[in-house]
Amino acid sequence: MNALLEIAVFSSEAAIIADHAGANRIELCSGYSEGGLTPSIGTIRFVKNNVKCPVFVMIRPRGGDFCYSPTEIDIMKTDIEYCKKYGVDGFVFGILDHNFMINAAATTQLCKAASPIPVTFHRAFDLCHEPENGMEILIKCGVQRILTSGQKTSALEGQSLIAELNKKSKGRIIIMAGAGINPGNINELLKQTGCTEFHASAKRITALYNSFGFGEHLLPNPAIIKKLIEKISS
Repeated sequence: MNALLEIAVFSSEAAIIADHAGANRIELCSGYSEGGLTPSIGTIRFVKNNVKCPVFVMIRPRGGDFCYSPTEIDIMKTDIEYCKKYGVDGFVFGILDHNFMINAAATTQLCKAASPIPVTFHRAFDLCHEPENGMEILIKCGVQRILTSGQKTSALEGQSLIAELNKKSKGRIIIMAGAGINPGNINELLKQTGCTEFHASAKRITALYNSFGFGEHLLPNPAIIKKLIEKISS
């Protein structure tokens, strides 16, 4: 059974590398150290003009928690509107309330702003209470896909919940496994969870030293991407 591989990228250079390596889709972000933020309009425009695979854009105005103020929700809606002008293929966001439940009202607002472009609810889902109920809420909100590690550190550890969610979704929403995906475990996850979409960074970190100290530049490893695709295409 063939499956789809999405690669998280944090720069235009990373997007080009992942695309050339054969990624089926990229999740375009900025702010690696923050866990992913909305990239600049310039980056989005460049990537859309220079890659062939679909581009899903992270919509997240800041790091920290996933409980956003009305002002932040308006900013997210504005970012979605601008992204649509550049032909992005999907949006990625996640919103919780202060009780660690899905914020259905805000999620519905953003799904309506994104329509007809599909929405992925990111790993904020892994912090929500009552995940099965959370999945049902997201279906009602109009979300097309949930990225999850099964509420564990890695998808391998959380594979039981991922499999259960996938089973109970009954095709109404896509369950995409992510976190710690590598060539050594993706076949087991494919078999045990029944997922047909997987999310990975396939990362290699390039160290940068300069007069200001130490920095990191995150780029995907083409060899790992090709190996992952080979594993899920056999």
